[in-house]
Amino acid sequence: MTFFSLRFVKILLIHFNLILQQKITLVSSQTSQNINVLFINELDNDAASKAIDIVQTYLKKNSNYGLSLQIDKIEANKTDAKALLESICLKYADSIENNQPPHVIFDTTKSGVASETVKSFAQALGLPTVSASYGQEGDLRQWRDMEEIKQKYLLQVIPPADIIPEVVRSIVRKMNITNAAILYDETFVMDHKYKSLLQNIQTRHVITAVADGDSARADQIERLRNLDINNFFILGSLKTIGQVLESVKPAFFERNFAWHAITQNEGEVSSKRDNATIMFLKPVVYPQNRERLGQLRTTYNLNEEPQIMSVFYFDLALRTFLAVKEMLQSGAWPANMEYLGCDDFQGGNTPERNIDLRQAFIQVTEPTSYGDFELVTQPGKPFNGYSYSKFEMDINVVQIRGGTSVNSKSIGSWTAGLDSPLVVKDEEAMKNLTADTVYRIFTVVQAPFIMRDETAPKGYKGYCIDLIDEIANIVHFDYTIEEVEDGKFGNMDEKGEWNGIVKKLIDKKADIGLGSMSVMAEREIVIDFTVPYYDLVGITIMMQRPSTPSSLFKFLTVLETNVWLCILAAYFFTSFLMWVFDRWSPYSYQNNREKYKDDDEKREFNLKECLWFCMTSLTPQGGGEAPKNLSGRLVAATWWLFGFIIIASYTANLAAFLTVSRLDTPVESLDDLAKQYKILYAPLNGSSAMVYFERMANIEQMFYEIWKDLSLNDSLSPLERSKLAVWDYPVSDKYTKMWQAMQEAQLPATLDEAVARVRNSTTATGFAFLGDATDIRYLVMTNCDLQVVGEEFSRKPYAIAVQQGSHLKDQFNNAILTLLNKRQLEKLKEKWWKNDEAQAKCDKPEDQSDGISIENIGGVFIVIFVGIGMACITLVFEYWWYKYRKNPRIIDVAEATSTPPGKDVKLAEGIILGQTGKEYEKANAALRPRFNQYPQNFKPRF
Repeated sequence: MTFFSLRFVKILLIHFNLILQQKITLVSSQTSQNINVLFINELDNDAASKAIDIVQTYLKKNSNYGLSLQIDKIEANKTDAKALLESICLKYADSIENNQPPHVIFDTTKSGVASETVKSFAQALGLPTVSASYGQEGDLRQWRDMEEIKQKYLLQVIPPADIIPEVVRSIVRKMNITNAAILYDETFVMDHKYKSLLQNIQTRHVITAVADGDSARADQIERLRNLDINNFFILGSLKTIGQVLESVKPAFFERNFAWHAITQNEGEVSSKRDNATIMFLKPVVYPQNRERLGQLRTTYNLNEEPQIMSVFYFDLALRTFLAVKEMLQSGAWPANMEYLGCDDFQGGNTPERNIDLRQAFIQVTEPTSYGDFELVTQPGKPFNGYSYSKFEMDINVVQIRGGTSVNSKSIGSWTAGLDSPLVVKDEEAMKNLTADTVYRIFTVVQAPFIMRDETAPKGYKGYCIDLIDEIANIVHFDYTIEEVEDGKFGNMDEKGEWNGIVKKLIDKKADIGLGSMSVMAEREIVIDFTVPYYDLVGITIMMQRPSTPSSLFKFLTVLETNVWLCILAAYFFTSFLMWVFDRWSPYSYQNNREKYKDDDEKREFNLKECLWFCMTSLTPQGGGEAPKNLSGRLVAATWWLFGFIIIASYTANLAAFLTVSRLDTPVESLDDLAKQYKILYAPLNGSSAMVYFERMANIEQMFYEIWKDLSLNDSLSPLERSKLAVWDYPVSDKYTKMWQAMQEAQLPATLDEAVARVRNSTTATGFAFLGDATDIRYLVMTNCDLQVVGEEFSRKPYAIAVQQGSHLKDQFNNAILTLLNKRQLEKLKEKWWKNDEAQAKCDKPEDQSDGISIENIGGVFIVIFVGIGMACITLVFEYWWYKYRKNPRIIDVAEATSTPPGKDVKLAEGIILGQTGKEYEKANAALRPRFNQYPQNFKPRF
C-alpha cells in the first residue's frame, strides 16, 4: 500500500510538470516575436555564418528576449552578379508567396560584386537592411547620395577588419614615415583603401596583396625595396605574418628597415627568423566584455577565427533583431508593408517606407561581447561610413631570436577609429622601431669631388661628400656609398643600353648618383637630375707646363764659350802689348821721367798697370790716365773701341736672350690643337668629353651627307641645280679630323693614365688631355708641372642623379636651393679649390712682362762674392809676403838724449832699413818710417 501510494504520487508530479511546461510554452509562444530575416553571406565568410547560427541558438536558450527567428540564408557568389541576383529574387519571391516576407536583410557580404548586388537589390525594393560590408563614406556606391528617408532603414556598420587598417595611418603620422609598403592577405579587404588610407599624407606607398610562395614573396619584397621603400606593413593572419617574415632576406631587418605586423587574431606571432625586431599589433577585449565573451565561447562555442569578427557579427545581428522586435512591438513598424517583387520593379517605383530603423538600432541597450558600437547620433551626419565597432589594439615590440619570440613588450595602444592617434607608453622603444632612412649612393672617384679617405666616416671625402652631408642634415637621412664597378658615370651604347651610375639607377640598385656628373639630354630620358649644384662646367685642355731652364750664370750663356775665350785672350794680349809699347817707346813716362816730372799724374805702365787699365776700360769708371806715348794710346783707343762693341753687343743679346726664352708659345686653343699634328690629344674613354667629340664628328658627317644629297640630287630641275651650284660645303671637318686623331692617339682609360701621358710628354712626342674643366683645374692646382690651355667649351652643369620619378628630386631641390641661398655652396668651393691642403706651392711661372729672375741673374752676385773672397785671400798673401818673405834687417836704435837749450848735441845714429841711407835730420825724431824715405840708388822693379 505504501509502495503504491508513493508511486502514484510520483506519477502525479510528473504529469503536473508536463502540464506546467506545456502552459509555460504556450504562454511563451504567445508573447514571443517572430522575425523573418533574409541573411546574405559570402561563400567563405564562415565567421558570419557561424555567428548567425549562434544568435539563433542564443535566442532560443534565452527566452526572456521573446524573440524567434526565421532565417533564409543565401550564399553569395563573389563574381557572378546575375546568378546572385536571381538567387536573392527567388528566395525573396518564395517568402512573399509563403506570406513571410523578410522584415530585414542582414548583409555580411564584404565588398565587390556581391556587396554591390545586395545593395542594389535592397535599395530598389526598399527593404530594411543592416550591412556589415567594408567601406567608409562614399565607398558603397549603390548607397551613395541616398534620400534621407532611405538612410533611415538602409544601414551599414563598418566591421573591425575594415577599421584595423586605419592604424597604418596613425603609425605613419606618429613616426613621420615617408614611404610604406602595405601587404595584406585574404583576411583583409583593401580594394577601397588604395586612395583613402594615406590620403593627404606625404608618404609614398604601395598597397598590394601578399604573393603566394616563398620565392614569390622574396621577389615581391625585393621589388618593393627597389622602389625605395623601407617601411613594411603586414596585414594578415598570424600564419601570413610568419610566412612573410621568413621569406625576407636577413639584410632587410637591418636598421634601415622597419616591420609592422597587424592582425585580427589574438595569438602571438611566430617565425623561423634568426634575428628580427618588429612592431606587432593585435586586438584586445575590453575588461567589461570579458565575462560575456567567455560565456559565448564556452556555452555557445563562439570560437570561429578571427574571433573579433565572429563576435562582431554576433553583436551586430543580435542588435539588429532586437531593434526590429522593438519596432514591431511598439507599433513603429508599418502594419501592412507593401512588398515589391523583382519582376515588378521598373526603375522608379520603389515603395516608400516610413521606417526609422536607424533610431531603433541606436537605442538598443544590449551589451556587446567584444567592443562597443560607435554609432553616429548627431543629426545631419551620415550614419553609413562613420559607424563602426570600437575596440582596442595593443602595440607590442616583439623580438624574434632563433625562430621564437623571446621577448614581447607592450609599448602602447590604439583605440579603433577613423582618425584615432596612437597612445605610446614608451617613446624610446617606439623610436627604435623607426626605420632609418638610408639611401644607396653610387659614385665615381674623381678629385676633388670624391676622394678616398680611410679616416673619413664613410671612407670618402671631397666636395660632393660635404654637399650630401649638408643635404642629409636638411632632409634627414643616412646613406651608404660605394664606387660603381666600371668607373663610368653612364653612357648609352649603340644598342641603347647604359652603363655606369645611370644603369644602377635604372636597375633600382642605387638611389642616388653622386659626383661630377654632367646633365645630358639622353640621361634625362631615363633618370632624373636635381637642380645643378655646380655652375656650368666645360671641356678644356691640359698640357705639360713648359719648363724654362734657369741658371745662376745664365748671363754667361749669352755668348758662346769660344767667344768668351777670345775676349779673354784679347784682354791679355792687349795688356801685354800695351806694356811692351810703354817699355820700348822713348816717349813713355818711365823712359822720360824728367819731361813729365811736373805732371800731376805720373803713371808707369808696368804689366800690372796694363792689366788694370784694360780691365777698367771696359767699365763706366774708365781706365784712368792713358799712356803718354802715341803708340800706347793707339793700343788703348783700339781696346776702348773693342770694349764698347763687346759691351753693347752683350747687353743687347742678353735682353733678347732672356726675352726669347720666355716666348715659347704652346697651343692656346682647341683650334690650335686641331691644326697641328705634333702634339697628340685625347679625352678619357667613355667620358662626356669623348661623347662630345664623337657626336660632333657624327654631326659633321650627317651634314656632309645632307649637303651631298642636295648637291647631287638628280630630281632637281636645271634651275634648282643652278641655284646650288655656288654652294660650297658649309661645314668644316674639324671634329671629324680631331676624332680620328684621338682614336689614333688611343684614348686613356683612367685619369691617372692620362696624367701620366701628359707628364711623359717630350718636345718630339707631346700629349694634351681633354677633360672636364674642374678636374683639370684641380690637377693643375695640386701639380706644378701641369697647365690649363685655352677656354672652356661644351659647358654643362653638374647635378645629383636620382631614379626617374623619385621623390628625392623635389627634396634635394629644396635642400640645394636652401644651401645656395645661405652661400654654403660658395664656401664649399673655396674649401676645395682655394683652401685645399693638397694645393701645391708652385713657383710663379715667368711671364714676358716679368723682370729677370734671380735664378737667371744671381751669378753676378756670386761674382762679387768670389771677387771679394779673392781680394781677401790676396790681402792675406800680401801681408804674408811682406812680413816673412822679405826678411827685414832690424838694427838697434839708440835713444836720443835730451840736451839743454843752447848746446849742440850730436844726433843719435839713424836707422837704416835694407839699404845704406843718410841720417835723419830732425832733432826730435829718433825713428822714421821706412816707406817715406828711399835710398838714392832705389829703383822700382816694375
